[in-house]
Amino acid sequence: MLRLFLLLLLLGAPAALPAPRRRRGAPLPTGTYLTRYLRQQVDHFGFDEDLTFQQRYLIADQYWRRDNGPILFYTGNEGDITWFCNNTGFMWDVAEELNAMLVFAEHRYYGESLPFGNESFSDSKHLNYLTSEQALADFAVLIEYLKTTIAGARYSPVIAIGGSYGGMLAAWFRMKYPHVVVGALAASAPIWQFGDLVPCGTYFSIVTNDFRKSGTGCAESIRNSWNAINNLSLTDAGLQWLSNTFLLCSPLRSPQDAVLMKNWLSETWVNLAMVNYPYKADFLQPLPAWPIQEACKFLKDPSLPDKLLLQNVFQAVNLYYNYSGAVSCLDMSETATKNLGQMGWYYQACTEMVMPMCTDGVNDMFEPQKWDFDVLSEECYRLWRVRPRPSWILSMYGGKNISSHSNIIFSNGGLDPWSAGGVTQNISDSLIAIVIPDGAHHLDLRSRNPLDPKSVQQARALEICYMKQWIKQARHSH
Repeated sequence: MLRLFLLLLLLGAPAALPAPRRRRGAPLPTGTYLTRYLRQQVDHFGFDEDLTFQQRYLIADQYWRRDNGPILFYTGNEGDITWFCNNTGFMWDVAEELNAMLVFAEHRYYGESLPFGNESFSDSKHLNYLTSEQALADFAVLIEYLKTTIAGARYSPVIAIGGSYGGMLAAWFRMKYPHVVVGALAASAPIWQFGDLVPCGTYFSIVTNDFRKSGTGCAESIRNSWNAINNLSLTDAGLQWLSNTFLLCSPLRSPQDAVLMKNWLSETWVNLAMVNYPYKADFLQPLPAWPIQEACKFLKDPSLPDKLLLQNVFQAVNLYYNYSGAVSCLDMSETATKNLGQMGWYYQACTEMVMPMCTDGVNDMFEPQKWDFDVLSEECYRLWRVRPRPSWILSMYGGKNISSHSNIIFSNGGLDPWSAGGVTQNISDSLIAIVIPDGAHHLDLRSRNPLDPKSVQQARALEICYMKQWIKQARHSH
């Protein structure tokens, strides 16, 4: 879901989008785990075909109490499961306290869990089984398998945990399979970023506010940079200047290339907002603590002439892509870690994960861009020969009509743009919203850090408290 910005790119660039390559720094240290595989049905909901594939999952039981101790089950999202395992330190931090087994389940079509191997992304027929519903069924089958094959696990209460798209899956898992999981922690899960449940512009307004609060003139400098790029892209000399100034690996050769450059810059600002953590981290890129504040140090004067303004913009962008100092040129196709599966998510965004977004250039620092479903639909058909179904997620998971469900924690960071589509107020006594004012994208799922703000420490303590309640309730039911 980190690549959902694709939707704006599709609308802003009529040309075909290349599949971007990804990169990342060294993984964070975690505990020891074993890698296992389970043979799953390719199609859980039809009986005409009996095809199967190997789903990868990771398991760690060093702290598990082997008498129906709890299982913390990570609902894998759009990428390699080992990367999510390495970036979900919260589960490792609480495993001993809860005497819990940890399981990290890989989402079908990502990492090594490819239903058709190298042919998985060849066409829409092979991609037809890439849906959230099929993924949830995989998770349910896996849990049942674990409970029946691991001695002492038959009555282990299972809690689903996930962040971002994985957080959406965790919440939906509890909603659809309440007999399988006793509760869910859904971190930074924008389950309401569909249809007209929330305004399409809130996401980018939050990004803008993050920059506005981080330095005087910062958001205004970014807003003024678009016209500066437009002006310089009118001539070959201007395009060459932009290419040289931004140290681009591939020079800009046309105004259309400049449009792609603006999309790349927009995604950079969005990514900075998502990973605006209070300490050094390398979730998407190696970055300093509070990276937006650092970037805004270069963006203090929005009234500068075009070239001077853009030289400052480059300094801010270079902090994101070259904080380590090891990069010789900037590749516009690389914005974050290669462990995210961009092709699979592109397809999901073109089928059921249709999240309307828009900008107006007034309440945000981006160029105005209306939400245009028809343009998206045509682009999806050109790429995949499929049409998106914008209302299906609402029909499947209920939209805002979820009060009949129970035992779900929705946590959201006040700095995270995805909180725009998140649940930020309690719905009932057991559908709990936790807002972390100083938190970016699922900060609460990251490992404890001495620099953590008090708000995230309190959020984690509350999350653990609710999980203990769910575990206790489940034990009483047996």
